[in-house]
Parts: sequence; structure tokens; C-alpha cells
Amino acid sequence: MRTTLAIDDDVLAAAKHLAEREQKSIGEVISTLARQGLSRRTRSTNTERNGIPLLSSRKASVPVTLELVNQLRDEQP
Repeated sequence: MRTTLAIDDDVLAAAKHLAEREQKSIGEVISTLARQGLSRRTRSTNTERNGIPLLSSRKASVPVTLELVNQLRDEQP
């Protein structure tokens, strides 16, 4: 699909550099970068609860409990 966009000169220069390095067209590079940016934004829509920022967790992570905090505090020299 063809469209016209106003792109800052530095962004265009960086896209040209990436396109040359990856042997792709500028359109392919900009489309890939736009998709990456949009997917990050979609994934991070619920990053706050009650005004507190939420951090992503791994599947194997352990919940932080008061007992764990006390145990770690007691281990400090």
C-alpha cells in the first residue's frame, strides 16, 4: 500500500541506514519498526494499578510475600 508520511530527516536517515545494512527496502524497515513500536504499546496498556506501576513477571517467578521480605532482610549482614 502506498501512502505519504512526513518523517523527520534523522528518522529517514536511520531507516535508510538500516535498510542498506539489512538489504531491505526503506518501506520494509519502517513497517517492521512501526509494528514493533505498536506491539510494545499494546502489551503495556495495563502497566498501572491504583497509581502504582506494574512490572511484568516471568512464568517461573515467585510472589513476594511478607515472609520472603523478612527472610531476605534477616539474611543481610
